[in-house]
Amino acid sequence: MLRNARHNKILELIEEKEIETQEELCKELSDAHFAVTQATVSRDVRELRLFKVAGVKKRYRYAAIGQSEGELSDKMRALFQACLESIRTVGNIVVVKTLNGNGANAGVVIDRLAYEEVVDKLEYHEVVGSIAGDDTVFSICNTPEEAELIKERLTRIAKG
Repeated sequence: MLRNARHNKILELIEEKEIETQEELCKELSDAHFAVTQATVSRDVRELRLFKVAGVKKRYRYAAIGQSEGELSDKMRALFQACLESIRTVGNIVVVKTLNGNGANAGVVIDRLAYEEVVDKLEYHEVVGSIAGDDTVFSICNTPEEAELIKERLTRIAKG
């Protein structure tokens, strides 16, 4: 029960304020009478699938797309389409280049892609893991052929 209340408060806080770091989020939660550690907040950020977008007052801020799990929202598709610069493969790695500050957003799309494929009753096992930077995402696949498959899926999403 406490976890759900904390998650709801986090979503409320990031809607109301530009929160750039986990430390800032810890302080805001503490001010709201939630006793948390940075490790707890880190886990909450991961569980809520928060990502960072460009801020108005700050360089970045946490954001969430409130869609049901297993669904790549229209908003997320549009964000991916708007920030994408290129997709290519290098051996078993898919390299996604984005506009500056949007690597994490593209990484969220790749993570959500797994749920979309499961919903469509397709087995999703190609991506072993992904690393998102400021303007690049590296997704490591089992084989070069699987990397090409992921590239095709992402290209279809990019084209709408």
